[in-house]
Amino acid sequence: MPHPSPSAGGLPGRGPLIVAALRTPLARAGTALRDVAVHDLLAPVLRGLVDRSGVPESLLADVVVGNAAGGGGNLARLAALTAGLPESLPGVTVDRQCGSGLDAIVLACRLAQAGAGEAYLAGGAESISTAPARGRRLADGSLEFYRRAQHAPLREGEPEPGDPDMGFAAETVAREAGVTRERQDALALRSHTLALAAASSGAYDGELVAVRAAGGVLVGEDNGPRARLDAKLLSRFPAAFVSGGTVTAGNSCFDADGAAAVLVATGEAVHALALPVGSAALEFLGAQTVGVDPRRLGLGAAAAAERLLGGLGVGVEDLAAVEFNEAFAGQVLACTDRLGLVGERLDAVLNTDGGALALGHAYGASGAVSVVRLLARAQSLPEGSLVLAMISSAGGLGTAALFRTATARA
Repeated sequence: MPHPSPSAGGLPGRGPLIVAALRTPLARAGTALRDVAVHDLLAPVLRGLVDRSGVPESLLADVVVGNAAGGGGNLARLAALTAGLPESLPGVTVDRQCGSGLDAIVLACRLAQAGAGEAYLAGGAESISTAPARGRRLADGSLEFYRRAQHAPLREGEPEPGDPDMGFAAETVAREAGVTRERQDALALRSHTLALAAASSGAYDGELVAVRAAGGVLVGEDNGPRARLDAKLLSRFPAAFVSGGTVTAGNSCFDADGAAAVLVATGEAVHALALPVGSAALEFLGAQTVGVDPRRLGLGAAAAAERLLGGLGVGVEDLAAVEFNEAFAGQVLACTDRLGLVGERLDAVLNTDGGALALGHAYGASGAVSVVRLLARAQSLPEGSLVLAMISSAGGLGTAALFRTATARA
């Protein structure tokens, strides 16, 4: 598969490496992981990364974690202590809403790149099932509960802030981009089909960490992909947000609980790890976060990818793998159309083991899940291949991060 040589397009030299990546199963909110607190989702992932990689805990500089719907505090620190990591290890929690997990990994890579530390644990976690109710205190001291935070100011003469619920924004994006209902349903069916095939073939096995749920039940598999889904069934779903619209429950993601994280290490730290000879790694090349119209928040990922790839002289034809969070099929297709990732090329590189339409969207964890998936896919790609993670976020944001496949230990 074509990709630039290491010097093409002015790509940077050896950067920090992602050398290990794990995630919990993703479970529909309110199901298998409904009683597991967010720090208890993340802790076994952090512990697993340390144990499987053999990284000396003394080399770890920080734990960087993304979260969107939690109750505040410092999830990274709480999860690290729950995982039995040293009390001297700090933690920082990032909120870029849906992009939080990817942005946490980018932050860790940049800290390592700047020489601030030799190794970092970074990722994201979300327990939508146990997230606290949110309330604002009114002038009389009473509480007014609300479903989600405000992400854009109220504009004069308009009854609502400039960031509609994601489903309504997805309708706008799909309509303006001319993405049909049929294409959206086809992408959703593709996601479920690929996810089922990946689970059956064992493609997820190396990245999964089982979680102990209520009653001691061990949850070790994703529960979102639907074997009985077909085009006929998808066509029966009514419009979910706008009368006569094209966005349905069938071609939209569902809320999920889960956590994902990676180990970021500098070249020096990699030598101290107990990694198998020939194990794949992802070399961090760069990232961009871009703002767009909050009413069209789904387009943020495309804007970020355009700026990132354009700045590095990389074309979509140079990408060997793309992981893009499938919040809504219409939004995904609007972005891939804009980037020129279409037809056979899309099928060859985009979410080839399924995506969030089948696995679910665990908000602050989803961007980290994308990087976990990229490292898994890197095992079968030639060294030096270029791979991209991208995600759109509430408030009209998008983040894209570019990596190059490498060998962690020759």
